[in-house]
Amino acid sequence: MGNFSLPSKNVKLILAGLVAMVLGYVLMIGGGSDDPNVFNPEMFNFRRLVISPLFVIAGIVVIIVAIMKTPKKEEVENNQK
Repeated sequence: MGNFSLPSKNVKLILAGLVAMVLGYVLMIGGGSDDPNVFNPEMFNFRRLVISPLFVIAGIVVIIVAIMKTPKKEEVENNQK
């Protein structure tokens, strides 16, 4: 394989973090009203205010950990073969 700056395990973690972030943003969709004169309380439900931001923050944390994590010495030696 090629010499990449990040091992494949870290790249998989980055992709998992991106998936978590996209899922969080998808959970935020909706809750609006077609008529601007009508208030829709569904905009402020638990899913949009709590769960979706947690997914986005968790995705950011996973991406940061994946970037900052250094591979073990054995993994580096195995990848160089």
